[in-house]
Amino acid sequence: MSSDFWNARYATDDYIFGTAPNVFLASQAALIHPGMRALAVADGEGRNGVWLAAQGVRVHAVDFSPAALDKARKLADERGVTLEVEQADILNWDWPAAEYDLVAAIFIQFAPPPERERIIAGIRRCLKPGGLLILQGYTPKQIEFATGGPSNPANLYTADLLRAWFGDWDIVHLHEHESFISEGSHHHGMSALIDLVARKPR
Repeated sequence: MSSDFWNARYATDDYIFGTAPNVFLASQAALIHPGMRALAVADGEGRNGVWLAAQGVRVHAVDFSPAALDKARKLADERGVTLEVEQADILNWDWPAAEYDLVAAIFIQFAPPPERERIIAGIRRCLKPGGLLILQGYTPKQIEFATGGPSNPANLYTADLLRAWFGDWDIVHLHEHESFISEGSHHHGMSALIDLVARKPR
């Protein structure tokens, strides 16, 4: 998808995914500590990066859309926090090695295989030993609900797929469930979700 596509999607005064953090990310607050360095992958309008920054985390928010990042900066200013924002195509980004204590990967299912594997390899690369991944996405059943997310089943996650990617890490939490979510106009309604918390080996 082009930058024009994402800019057009975000070209509204409304925050299309809301300004509150993702519920699953916020539910992991006990694992998130001031002073952590975090990467918010495809952070869009900033709702998750801004929440992390409010927890005292040093946040690097990366997204493809300049329009989304403008809104992220505005939200950060309104909340009195600082974000380091970077406009980049995450599929072709130069992922740093062992840079972050935390990666937030919330609904980043815009890429099918094989491009998606570059993102997973980047996540594995950029976390420090002992670093934490917090991920939420949709499972294939989400296509039936049609309340958000991609329509291509190849983009969606299963527990087996996440275990294949991160099974050599310490999987702290892995859970598939159907839950009602309300995250702006683009994620609203009963949804088929999968949650993962995994820690990179030291």
